[in-house]
Amino acid sequence: MTDLSVDVVVIGGGATGAGVARDVAMRGLSVVLVDRADLGQGTTGRYHGLLHSGGRYVISDPESARECAEENAIITRIHTDAVEQTGGLFVVTPEDSEEYSEGFMAGAAKAHMPAEEITIAQALSREPRLHKGTKRAFAVLDGTVDGWAMVWGAVESAKEHGATVLTYHEVDKIHRVGDRVTAVECIDRKAGGRITIDCRFVINAGGPWAGRIAGFAGCHDVDVVPGRGIMIAMNHRLVNSVVNRCIYPADGDILVPVHTVSIIGTTDVKADDPDNLPIPRNEVQQMLDSGAAMIDGFREARAVHAWSGARPLVKDNRVKATDTRHMSRGMSVLDHLERDDLHGLLTITGGKLTTYRLMAKRIVDIMCEQLGEDRPCTTDQEPVPTSRKTHNYKVTHRLEERDHHFQEDQIICECELMSKQMFTELVEENPDATLDDLRRRLRLGMGPCQGGFCSTRAAGLLCTNGIQDSAGATLELREFMKHRWMGLWPILAGAQVRQTALDEWIMRGTLDIDHAPGDENPPERYPVGVPTDSEAVEVAR
Repeated sequence: MTDLSVDVVVIGGGATGAGVARDVAMRGLSVVLVDRADLGQGTTGRYHGLLHSGGRYVISDPESARECAEENAIITRIHTDAVEQTGGLFVVTPEDSEEYSEGFMAGAAKAHMPAEEITIAQALSREPRLHKGTKRAFAVLDGTVDGWAMVWGAVESAKEHGATVLTYHEVDKIHRVGDRVTAVECIDRKAGGRITIDCRFVINAGGPWAGRIAGFAGCHDVDVVPGRGIMIAMNHRLVNSVVNRCIYPADGDILVPVHTVSIIGTTDVKADDPDNLPIPRNEVQQMLDSGAAMIDGFREARAVHAWSGARPLVKDNRVKATDTRHMSRGMSVLDHLERDDLHGLLTITGGKLTTYRLMAKRIVDIMCEQLGEDRPCTTDQEPVPTSRKTHNYKVTHRLEERDHHFQEDQIICECELMSKQMFTELVEENPDATLDDLRRRLRLGMGPCQGGFCSTRAAGLLCTNGIQDSAGATLELREFMKHRWMGLWPILAGAQVRQTALDEWIMRGTLDIDHAPGDENPPERYPVGVPTDSEAVEVAR
């Protein structure tokens, strides 16, 4: 039985998949975007928030540097609500050789990337917490981007142009008749049942899961290497500009101010399974040491959350299979017509969040060529709906909004200044959304208290609005806090131990969330202590 019939099915609801769906819809083709979970819940939601200027690649990968510089300007313009124009610095720390920095300005000029060397006094005036032993500093146009806001902006644009979006629909079959793809079959993970979508073309944007998805069509040995990286959020904005170490790309060389926190990242280690990503304690220490090399007093700040993501890297025969740090960051389109004699399937991997729109353009260009249709790309010309009539994001926006409405609109999350109206309006639009889904849109529980206070208020609002009964709201709260606690395991030390203990006393001692009303088989208690490395997996996004 056919439930839907469209021109194109896009598999994967991260930034690339959302960009592809938007591009396809804007070219006048009918499209369905499917994802096994919520939008941006995979690699897109597990990164450090950097909108690349290109500076990171001016020496190691000039082509990627040029692409980043060009796309940075486009993304800043079409996703104003998601991008903060922080600017960035590349600094030579006391621990770094100046050899790499000697070629920085020449590389920037070659990549047509704006950059300027500034004095140490100017750098310290801009970022007073910079290490006082900093040797050189270069100013660039790095920014920060809220990946979830960007994905939802692209999806809203796609829907405005006629796209259909099916979250929590897991693809497990790609049908083919002879040498041609004909349909995609999904499991509805929330409502149950199955859905079949007839189509002329499938674009596989599954990120580190792309190889598995290609296998559903009989296209095996698609070598996508998951490159695992950990990131740590610190409890406030230690810097207001992106700070990068001016060295060949290495572990822990970027500090990014994102909303109310700063994020240090990242490592790069080959992972066997993108669904199983540990956070080893030695890598946590490595991140903290790297932060201290850039910022005076970094270790005195409180680490509030750690997570791990998997980059979808293209297997590179020039380097060892385990050396993900030196694999290319460039995008790669696998043409299954050329590779597997299969019409109607393309796979895209690699790339960066900054170049998501360009990746979408390139793969949709190839698709249109194979379909024999001339449909030009216009995604660089039209702001997404959430960015029309808005300026670029500033961390003070919510404070200004709350200042105007503080008497009539209650604050639910003090850390992120999320109001009751913001929460209830989104719940009414998405009554099936979990608290974790709502977190990705509203930043609920993502500030220094990590949901210790706001989560209970949000769960109460689910009952007030009739979305859940008391049992359901307790189960939602329990699941939400489980994921918050997972991200605390690897970093429990000092003040964070006290904060986590307080949260546990509230949740277990006062609210007894381990036992929901009517819950006959409650789960085992979720451990709050530091687990072994093998236990610190499937970390909250």
